Amino acid sequence: MVILLLVVLAALLALGFAALNFAKVKKMPEGTEKMSEIAAAIRVGANAFITYEYKIIALVVVILAVLFAVMAWQSSISFIIGVVMSALAGWIGMKIATYANVRVSNRARETKNIGETLKVAFRGGSVMGLCVGGFALLGLFIVYVVFGIGMDLMSVEAIKGDGVFTQCLSCYALGCSIVAMFNRVGGGIYTKAADMGADLVGKTEAHIPEDDPRNPATIADNVGDNVGDVAGLGSDLLESYVGAISSGIILASHLFLVSAVNNGNFSEALLEKMFYYPLVFAACGLIACIIGIATVLFKKGSQNPHKDLNFATFVSAGLTIVCGFAATYFLFGDASLADALTAAGFKVGFLSPWIAASIGVISGVVIGMIAEYYTSYDYKPTQQIAIASKEGAALTITQGLAVGMKSCMAPLILLAVATYASYAVSGMFGISMAAIGMLSFVSTTVSVDTYGPISDNAGGIAEMSGLDPEVREITDKLDSVGNTTAAIGKGFAIGSAAFAALSLMVSYLYSFNDPSTPLELNFTNPLILAGAMVGAALPFLFSGMLIEAVAKAARKMVDEVRRQFKEIPGILEGKAKPDYKTCIEISSQGALREMRVPALLSIVFPLLAGFLCGPWFVGGVLIGATLSAIMLAIFTGNAGGAWDNGKKYIESGAVEGQKKGSPAHDAAVVGDTVGDPLKDTVGPSLDILIKIMSTVSLVAVSVFSKYNLLDWILSMMK
Repeated sequence: MVILLLVVLAALLALGFAALNFAKVKKMPEGTEKMSEIAAAIRVGANAFITYEYKIIALVVVILAVLFAVMAWQSSISFIIGVVMSALAGWIGMKIATYANVRVSNRARETKNIGETLKVAFRGGSVMGLCVGGFALLGLFIVYVVFGIGMDLMSVEAIKGDGVFTQCLSCYALGCSIVAMFNRVGGGIYTKAADMGADLVGKTEAHIPEDDPRNPATIADNVGDNVGDVAGLGSDLLESYVGAISSGIILASHLFLVSAVNNGNFSEALLEKMFYYPLVFAACGLIACIIGIATVLFKKGSQNPHKDLNFATFVSAGLTIVCGFAATYFLFGDASLADALTAAGFKVGFLSPWIAASIGVISGVVIGMIAEYYTSYDYKPTQQIAIASKEGAALTITQGLAVGMKSCMAPLILLAVATYASYAVSGMFGISMAAIGMLSFVSTTVSVDTYGPISDNAGGIAEMSGLDPEVREITDKLDSVGNTTAAIGKGFAIGSAAFAALSLMVSYLYSFNDPSTPLELNFTNPLILAGAMVGAALPFLFSGMLIEAVAKAARKMVDEVRRQFKEIPGILEGKAKPDYKTCIEISSQGALREMRVPALLSIVFPLLAGFLCGPWFVGGVLIGATLSAIMLAIFTGNAGGAWDNGKKYIESGAVEGQKKGSPAHDAAVVGDTVGDPLKDTVGPSLDILIKIMSTVSLVAVSVFSKYNLLDWILSMMK
């Protein structure tokens, strides 16, 4: 119980720091009356969308909570706690983004200083980041205290019995996953429908600047940044964070049961410490993030935003490794645990889980660096896309596809090496610790990533308010860095999702496999191979549904923008005000209508597969879907990011003879528009797909491993 005090202290410190930053941002002036008016319109649109979306989520949650209550009422309550924590993080993050955007514009207007402006954007982003870590750990603390300790569900007898505590953790993770799926899918469709509609008509047909107030879709575009790139991102990584921690604890219980059946030396004392270690390591990481974020907010602002943001990440990651070592020694340094550590698969003694977690930390940083190389216009891949745009849109798209495809290899090699290395030093538990390590400094990662859409919104407000061009130059610089940090965040999200899904998958296999037999996923088994083939195709079906959903909503947006340009006299001359409200309604209705089937697919598909074909088929589905989705997510995220920054490279004047409005820029806008649904809808949603499928399978396996149609048919044939 004393160890848990560190966890709740870290959570409360993070939430307290978030509240402080929220209050500081709100106290800042909004600027001119026009700026306040535009910011208010964005805020109203974002609030309306997420409120209605949460009503849909509430309906789904009620149905699932009733079903879980049939299994165990504790699981149902844990599920609801997960939903509440994830929903709160998304809501607060979205709220601060809609307050921070206009204040970033105003700080740029007042100071003309990029360092001071960066601090406002990063302070706003830090609220989302700190809420992710704070609410995730607070919810886990409640589950531990109420069910684990209060109801004694963490006792050895309970673990050997019905295992309700591990079910509680799985359902808590699933609650977070449900919110993440709806926020990412709904927000992703919303933001890209508006963005594509604004770009296709405004930039390429009317040749007016991005975020021009004459474009009716601009407010909807800015609303989308907040609901998709802020609320969606926060819920997404909160879910990964919780899933990784939960999988580590579930794996520890399964390893103990296997050892008990085989008369091993895995002691009860070690089991208790392994139950707490993932939480403690995550708490150390959260404290490190608080320090890392504070170093940027309280030091003198520089003129290099990228350097400042990287500094926060490196400080957080480094301190996580150092603090994690102290926690590891405290929990596992006792010499009396030596035999038990060996029995648990710890090859390097008490250092084993720390080494595995450190591998995860380092992998997360390196994956971010790889994503930066392929998406930043400071490097050759993106510059080649910009140069190719001089030959037309076809070559822009071709070159972007090549960059995206080539970008898959390096991070996959890194993930493969990290997976094997973490297993080699710490067994199956090491894989889950690598996932926890990669996500341990998630609060800083989310803070850096959320800074991007806030800066993007700030640029839009500056443009629509008619501020000095120097203000727009500052916000464009911040936005350009934000595009790269967003690509880094997406790379980090899919990398961490791969680890988390793998950990959940191993937990899934342990859940229905006899503890007395070796754990295997043998691909010579035709049922597993068939499942893998179907699973590998599923991310493509899911992605196609999302792209089609964006296209449908974007088509309506394009028609509406064209209608207004045609039917409202004086709109392009700036003499008449566009109808922003109708465009917001089109994006909202399109997103809420189109998100339901893809979001429910991730929940229904593994259940249907399990009840029809049994647990081994689902195991194949999970491995096939995970491998396919990882590569598809990296490809879409990096290709989209590179297309976006290729356009900005031309806009910066770096391509000789080309500028805004030139044929090369028009081609680059087409490439950017193609990449928009890939990088902001498909890629981010795929990592949730594989995690939510793994979590749903883990929760339901106790039922469909006993009752499924295939087993019944085979028994009838005997």
